[in-house]
Amino acid sequence: MKILFLEDDIEIGTWVRDGLTRVGHVVDWVENGRDALVAATTTDYDLLILDRMTPELDGLSVLKAVRASKNVTPALFLTALSDVDDRVEGLQAGADDYLPKPFAFTELEARVAALGRRAMASPEPEVTRLTAGDITLDLLKQRATRQGQAVDLNAKEFRLLEAFLRAKGRILTRNMLLEKVWDMNFDPTTSVVETHVSRLRAKIEKPFGDSVIRTIRGAGYIFEPKS
Repeated sequence: MKILFLEDDIEIGTWVRDGLTRVGHVVDWVENGRDALVAATTTDYDLLILDRMTPELDGLSVLKAVRASKNVTPALFLTALSDVDDRVEGLQAGADDYLPKPFAFTELEARVAALGRRAMASPEPEVTRLTAGDITLDLLKQRATRQGQAVDLNAKEFRLLEAFLRAKGRILTRNMLLEKVWDMNFDPTTSVVETHVSRLRAKIEKPFGDSVIRTIRGAGYIFEPKS
């Protein structure tokens, strides 16, 4: 996921940024609230992680301004303000989760993954057709077409392409694809994602002479269909 991270403590910020990067996320770390607000309202993120007590503009005010702009990006408060009243205030401001400091990185990682799954869930389960650029998926008939031509995909390739269409323009990490397509937790030894992405590219890119799936080194993949 692409994450905006607001934290003014250098030691904590470095630890969290490096940890999230190691597990496949892309992290934009800012150290004051004004920079966070500018970034959140001008760049598309999959998740906001916000400290409450930050210079220039506090994290609570940042989130209130973000929500006032109709931005519904999931948000997690990561803060030393841990009283019940503080947590309630944060959730009422529009936060989706609240993790008090100090915390274990494994718990932060789990909460980030949970918010990512929630964001990837289809808000319209009744949808039976997905279209992005010149690619169309018929979810009922399990058929894929590009430029009106049928593309022969096996079941896993179809689910992989469906995940890309649903997350169009957003980075999907290897771990996210493992969970979404194969219902697997993190497995550093498997190359199943890379293998299936390669096969999918051979079917939806090579015959049409262009590329719609871009590899983001150290992060994952992003689906960028032709308009």
